[in-house]
Formats: sequence, structure tokens, C-alpha cells
Amino acid sequence: MEEKVRILIVDDDQNIIEVLKLILEARGYEVDAASTGNEAIEKSKTNIYNLAILDIKLPDMEGTKLLKALRETSPEMVKIMLTGYPQLQNAIDSLNDGADAYFIKPADPAKLLKTIEEKLEEQREAEELTQEHIAAFLKTRTEKLLQELE
Repeated sequence: MEEKVRILIVDDDQNIIEVLKLILEARGYEVDAASTGNEAIEKSKTNIYNLAILDIKLPDMEGTKLLKALRETSPEMVKIMLTGYPQLQNAIDSLNDGADAYFIKPADPAKLLKTIEEKLEEQREAEELTQEHIAAFLKTRTEKLLQELE
């Protein structure tokens, strides 16, 4: 049975959270939300998310700081930045700090969904590749150990 994709939305604007939640849940995603950076960090320590949508301006920290923190707690998670403060430096900082995509509010829902689906597919492919490498390593190592025992 395939697990549902889990998405974390981090934004201090409840309207944005609700709209994104409706759109994403309609696509079959399981959605959780946080309104502060610290809340998002705590949730990421106890839950596994495939993807996070992060606001640049949060009441307790800059989104780029949250991005760095989430990279440490959840390095495999796809991170998409969303901002109502479009500044070139924000975009550069976000992408340099590990953001997988950057959108300006109000984001076009179709483009956002397309990016989410593309990034999740890339994540699945990377995970499959990792599992294949582990399986190949274990097979080779087992064969070598068996030869040594003979």
C-alpha cells in the first residue's frame, strides 16, 4: 500500500493556509500546517513530511532561517519558498540555502501544483535510486562474505 504524501504549510496567514490546504487535499495529499517557524521545527522533529511550503516572513523568524533548520532535521524534504515580499536577495538566499523552488504570492495554483508534483517525482526517483544502491551493495557484500567462508 502506497503511503500518502505529507505536506507541511508554514505561513502566518490563515487564509493562505486554508486555500493551500483545500487545493492540496483535493489532490490527495495529507496536509499539516504551522503558523510560526518554531512550530514548524517542532512538527518536523516528530513527523515526516515529503514537502514543505514555507513563507519567507514569519512572526518568529525569517523563512530562510527556518529553511536551514529544516534542512538539518529533514534533509530529504522538498522545500518550496512562498513570499509576499519579492526581493532578489530573498530568492538568492533561499535557493542558496537549499530551497527547491521559489514562488511569489499570490502564487498561481496550477504552477505551484505542477512544481510540487515535479519535485515529489524527483524525490521518489532519488529514493528508489538510493534503495537500489543499498540492495546492490548488500548483495555484493553478502556474496563476498560467502566466498570468504568457503
